[in-house]
Amino acid sequence: MGDHMSDDGREHNGHERVPSRQRRRFPGISSRAYEHPADRSALVALRKLTGFDTVFKALSGLLPERSLRLLFLSDSVRVSDQQFAHLNDMLRDACYILDLEKVPPMYVNQDPQPNAMCIGLDEPIIVVTTGLVELLDEEEMRAVVGHEVGHALSGHAVYRTILLFLTTLAVRVAWIPLGNLAIMAIVTALREWFRKSELSADRAGLLAGQDLKASMRGLMKLAGGNHLHEMNVDAFLEQADEYEAGGDLRDSVLKILNVLPRTHPFATVRAAELKKWAASRDYQRLMDGHYPRREEDKDASVGDSFRESAAHYANHVKTSKDPLMKLVSDLAGGAGDLGGRVRRGFNGFASPPPPKDGPTRSTSTEDSSPKDSSPEDRPPTDTPPADGTD
Repeated sequence: MGDHMSDDGREHNGHERVPSRQRRRFPGISSRAYEHPADRSALVALRKLTGFDTVFKALSGLLPERSLRLLFLSDSVRVSDQQFAHLNDMLRDACYILDLEKVPPMYVNQDPQPNAMCIGLDEPIIVVTTGLVELLDEEEMRAVVGHEVGHALSGHAVYRTILLFLTTLAVRVAWIPLGNLAIMAIVTALREWFRKSELSADRAGLLAGQDLKASMRGLMKLAGGNHLHEMNVDAFLEQADEYEAGGDLRDSVLKILNVLPRTHPFATVRAAELKKWAASRDYQRLMDGHYPRREEDKDASVGDSFRESAAHYANHVKTSKDPLMKLVSDLAGGAGDLGGRVRRGFNGFASPPPPKDGPTRSTSTEDSSPKDSSPEDRPPTDTPPADGTD
């Protein structure tokens, strides 16, 4: 940790046995530094609500949070210097790097399904499964631990609590006409936030591990298991690009239906989003020490945060290769060939095939004459190169 480490690998404020590899520390960092714009806007708004913490701490009493704590304490292994010491080192290291003052308890739970979570309002706890511990190597696991510490620093457990409560409530009021629909509409919106909060936590994991390749390997393993010799980062990211750009409007609708019930984005999407953020100017400025501090959170503007979130979504619609997003963008921009697309049916909204090697002509399904060609109808040429190693 550079100047913060002593010669024997121990630093002086209680964190011991942190890894010797040099990593940058972020004193006083605000979670706003790494939060996805949609996640950040919601959190900034909630932090401005007077009495918010009191209300939702009371709400948490309606959920089995206390019971879960007792369950993990009684039927899981608590990470410490005596048990899973290497995980304890990673946990303390992540808390030190992200400057989380109180190290949350961490448990290893016997479950072959690779998973990790951060729960609790008053005192967050982190739980990882044996399936995850056995699947990931040390650097990959470090990113996961940093991911969960990021959840704790952001206070994401609050939203998780609300989501669990409303999901339970929706079942109870299912007999009331339209009652279930109203609550499920809120649940759907919360799940959209939750997916964005996972992207935020992925960024926190990268800040804690500071090894993009390890973060990418971990996401590949979550998708394809412990077969790295059979997988490739470039090909994995190509899947994300094909997922976003491929097909027609029918595929766009199916993507929405597939993702609606999920609390996590798909693994390829997470990998692509993380790589994009790691290549951004925001990430570089953060690594150079320019980031918002926790002490400034109270002065954060709700309006600015919502405008940033709206700008993010607007830019996503504008730059997306997804056929439905392109249609929305074309409608907003007054596309001249919209009638022709409608006449051609679903195929009229299909994404163009990728260009072949050598000199190319327009491969759009539309008329390729110059007078009808537009930037929106041509394949993008500014896609950054993917990482060539795993």
